[in-house]
Amino acid sequence: MSSGGDRWLLFRVGRRRCALPIRFTLETMRPLPIRAVGASQRAVLGVATIRGSMVPVVDVAALFGEGGGEPRRFVTVKVGERVVALAVDDVIGVETIAASAWDALPALLSAGVSDVVDAIASADRDLVLALSAGRLMPDEAA
Repeated sequence: MSSGGDRWLLFRVGRRRCALPIRFTLETMRPLPIRAVGASQRAVLGVATIRGSMVPVVDVAALFGEGGGEPRRFVTVKVGERVVALAVDDVIGVETIAASAWDALPALLSAGVSDVVDAIASADRDLVLALSAGRLMPDEAA
């Protein structure tokens, strides 16, 4: 990866390699027990108690229209005053990615994912999807 760019947290969801700006990431952790809270958006699994607060848990795989299995990691994200735990498969690490490495999502690829994916880049022969932290938080999770 290039130096002189923004720092991103990289993680995997299924076969997808995803990235979030590190400035929105509070922490990564092993998953905690999730309690269902009734009818909610498909991607919201329920809530988990994280550091004494009830935090909505969002299944990132469901945002891509896939059924997620048991999450292996949580990525806790904060945008403004809203906090959510993202259920993901694996956390890869933190990398610096130059702004010039990102391309707009091609129109043919944007169907169904444009609401959570801002851009794409190529890294180590893998495609990386830049996720929008604010759009990962369903309104019901507010």
